[in-house]
Order: sequence, then C-alpha cells, then structure tokens
Amino acid sequence: MKKNIAVLRGDGVGKEVVKGAIEVLKAIGEQYDHEFSFQHALIGGTAIDKEGTPLPADTLEVCKHSDAVLLGAVGGPKWDQNPPHLRPEKGLLQIRKALNLYANVRPVTCFNSLLDASPLKREIIENVNFVIVRELTGGLYFGKPSGRKIENGEETVVDTLSYKRVEMERIIEKSFEMARARKKKVTSVDKANVLESSRMWREVAEEVAKRYPDVALEHMLVDNAAMQLIRNPRQFDVIVTENMFGDILSDEASMLTGSLGMLPSASLSSNGPSLYEPIHGSAPDIANMNIANPIATILSAAMMLRLSFGMEDEAKAVERAVEQVLAAGYRTADVVQFPRKSISTTEMTERIKEALVEDGAISNIMSAYA
Repeated sequence: MKKNIAVLRGDGVGKEVVKGAIEVLKAIGEQYDHEFSFQHALIGGTAIDKEGTPLPADTLEVCKHSDAVLLGAVGGPKWDQNPPHLRPEKGLLQIRKALNLYANVRPVTCFNSLLDASPLKREIIENVNFVIVRELTGGLYFGKPSGRKIENGEETVVDTLSYKRVEMERIIEKSFEMARARKKKVTSVDKANVLESSRMWREVAEEVAKRYPDVALEHMLVDNAAMQLIRNPRQFDVIVTENMFGDILSDEASMLTGSLGMLPSASLSSNGPSLYEPIHGSAPDIANMNIANPIATILSAAMMLRLSFGMEDEAKAVERAVEQVLAAGYRTADVVQFPRKSISTTEMTERIKEALVEDGAISNIMSAYA
C-alpha cells in the first residue's frame, strides 16, 4: 500500500521527534510491504523566519494533497514578541481551520513500567486508560471579536467564546461513537453553572445521547473534572469537552503517565487528511540536545496507521514495540528515575525499531507453526 505523508517538523524538538517517527514508519513499511513517501513543509516559527508567515500557502497545498499529516511542535521565545498574526501558534490554528480538523483525540494510557514515573500514587494510576475528545475549531481560540482597544481612555481586552450547535453536535457524536467501541461511557465536561455556551453544550449532549441508548452519559463541571482526573482517573472512559477545557485537561492528564512526552494525539478531519502530533510543545530549552522523548510522536504515528490508513496490525506492532522497550527499562530524561541512566532521542528510536524487528520475527515464526 502506498501512502503520502506531509511532514511538518516545526520548531524546537519537533525536528528531532518527528525524525524518530519517520524512521519507525519506514521500518513498518519494510516489515509490512508498504510504501510511505514523505513531503516536508514549513510551519510555525521556522516558517515565519523563512517565508514571513506561520503557515505558507505551499505548506497547506502539500497537506491537502497528502493522505495524512505528521506534525512536530511549534513555538518558542524567539517569536514571543511578534504581533498576533506572526506568532507560530497562529499557523497551528490556521491549519486546523483549513483542514477542518474538528476533533482532537488524546488517549491517556498508563504503562505498567512507568507507574513510578508519575507524581501520583501507583494505586491511583494503575490500569488507567481513557480518551479525551476535544473540540478543535471553535470556542475562545477562534471567536470574534478578539483583541485590545482603548475604551473611554482605558485599555480593555475581549475574547469571544462562540459555537454553533452543529459544531457541538459533531464532536459529541464522535465521542459516543468512540465510547461504543470501548466501555460505553461518555463524560461530558462543561461549565454549565456559569456559561451559556456550556448550557447549550449540555443540551446537545442530552439530545445526542438519545441516539446511543447503549452508552451512558454523565455531566461534570470542568473544575470537578480537573480534580477527579487526579483523585480517581480510572472512572473515565471517554471525556468530551470544548476547545479550551480540552486543552487544559489533556495537559493535566499527561502527568498521570509521567510526562508530556508520552501522550500522542490525532486531529481528525471530516473531509480531508487528518493530522497527528504529540501533545507537548517545542521545548526550545532542550532543542538540538538529542534528549527529547520521541515516544509521543511515535505513538502518534501509530494512531495515523490505525485511523487514517486502516493498518490495525501495524499500529499494534508499534505500540507493542514501545511497551517492550519501556518494560526493558529504557528511559529518556523526562521519565528516568535514579539509579537508571537516560538514553538519547536517537537511541530510544533505535530501541523501538529493534523491538519492531524482533516482534516481526516472532510473528513469522508463530505463523510458520500455525
């Protein structure tokens, strides 16, 4: 099978972790007889420096003509003083709108071998496995008006939280579809005691739930959800929420796994290529030091194999390889614990590739005796 992948390495450690994911995808291609082609394009701060815009038109064209998009990370202090339209993050918001990436899916899985890397007690995070489904193209990040102005001689600022009912309905439906294939429970997170948008969100969730009688729906206020993620994360199966709440809660959830470097994500489109990226940022303080954790990006590539290409066996092979490497005790600096020594980005990638080869050899042997 031939697949064309648009590669947006972005800024900071994005370049390093994306390289690791590409190497793993190439290994999968060789092992399963697939052909993956990679077309590189600019986004974020690097694009601003070279093209004068955070999302060049050429980049968007490359993405639109691909089967999926692999993204590293964008941003850094170098561009913090730029005007809003020349901030790296603007490119990320623009590509979400342009590709209609309405649903961000972030699985949260606590690996048994990393339970002690989390700041939480083992008995709290053991067997944690849930998904956060975040609306991605509406809310405060996109609402208009947004900006600063002088009003009656005083500086004022406004951000607008705006949603259409159809935007709420499609993301909530996606969460119910995912829950139907899991433990059949949806937790809808809002702030309905204060926000009119959340009251409408809750109404839509109730309407959608009627079409999925086999899936249980519960409502939870966002402040309580933030507390429950730490207090009892095993209670969750699928969490669905609006843009900003999902952004904050999913970063909080990364601490269950021990590091932002462990969580992958998929941004799904309803009518074009989907985008896959780690949830962490560009980490400019450790860029070019070969110490960033590539696992979140590699697991994002596994999500690409599963969700965009329908390659379930290949996705599971990548996930098994990651689990085997962690179980063997290998750690990058973000999750290492004394007295273990950390390994580099490139070495972690190599270990995962080696585990893929070993897994493939074992599978071949088992097939021969089947």
